[in-house]
Amino acid sequence: MLRDATQAALLEVLDRNRIPYDFNRAENFLVMRETRSKILFRAVEEFERLRGSNLAWFGLDELTYTQEEAWLRLEGRLRDPKATRLCGFAVWTPKGYDWVYERFVARQVEGYETVVAEPFENRFLLDKVPDYYSRLKSSYDARFYEQEVLGQYLTLHAGKVYPSFERDGNTGSVEVDEALPLLWALDFNVDPMCSVIAQVRADGRVAVVDEIVLSRASTYDACSEFASRFSSHAGGLIVYADATGARMQTTGRTDLAILREALRDYGEVEFRIPKSNPVVRERVTLMNAKLSAADGVRLLLVDVKCVELIRDFEEVAFKEGSQVVDKDRDPRRTHLSDALGYLVWQECGGRGTAGEMGKRLF
Repeated sequence: MLRDATQAALLEVLDRNRIPYDFNRAENFLVMRETRSKILFRAVEEFERLRGSNLAWFGLDELTYTQEEAWLRLEGRLRDPKATRLCGFAVWTPKGYDWVYERFVARQVEGYETVVAEPFENRFLLDKVPDYYSRLKSSYDARFYEQEVLGQYLTLHAGKVYPSFERDGNTGSVEVDEALPLLWALDFNVDPMCSVIAQVRADGRVAVVDEIVLSRASTYDACSEFASRFSSHAGGLIVYADATGARMQTTGRTDLAILREALRDYGEVEFRIPKSNPVVRERVTLMNAKLSAADGVRLLLVDVKCVELIRDFEEVAFKEGSQVVDKDRDPRRTHLSDALGYLVWQECGGRGTAGEMGKRLF
């Protein structure tokens, strides 16, 4: 991010305005030729490495994705004796009521000043891409759009995990299309063992056709139940699962190995199981965008017989005051929505219609 965004933007400004400088790529700093001022480019994940510098100023990009300790270490380095003015600054997009909100917005602290920029003030962007903000409405769910695009402070992670879900808009009768592959997604859990069967239509709509919920069952049992419901399918089968399926069980075999063995005679089967699971926050955001984007388009339909998945969408919540999904309140909850989330992430993650969700804007 430092190299591709902040550093690239600064060098572009210097070049465009014909400001002379020397750039040391090996040690990642530049020197202004006329003033001999040095600008260091440093990442801040390992904030203890920031000790030792004497700074006249510093700037941080994407402050909400930075630890508070990094800001505090940099504040303590503002002590260059040659500087006539010491200053630290940062820019960010709101991300809930985090430490950035508490330090710079909630409490007015002497010495700090916060400038809140409205999104439609960016005339430079809108002159080039007039429909920039409307494009993003199809990539984000309504509340995430308000935060990421409109810059509003919201408690995104309080209450329901899937606030975009509505029975009237996201459930109905879903038929299997024999021409399309079946997409089977599993969340490896013993009680209950949960999985969903879906298809992705030509228009990008995710259609959930069935669910499998088995008490005190194994991966073998899930495969047997799947085969009994879908003994054959001309369109083929794609399997998705929790990345933990590659871990060894007490039986000496992995869930993935069991799946491959149980499905070896099924026909054309493809396995799309990642080495690691997506970040929960990003997976949930994508699911909410599919359930209902900010422009009102719903691209996820669940068959009415999937009662446990529907209950997940309506009942799964975050633990109070946190970004952690509450998996303790009801042991039957979260598994089906997690399984579907792995599928949706694999099929739709990072391929939205605009901006951060994938497509170049200009």
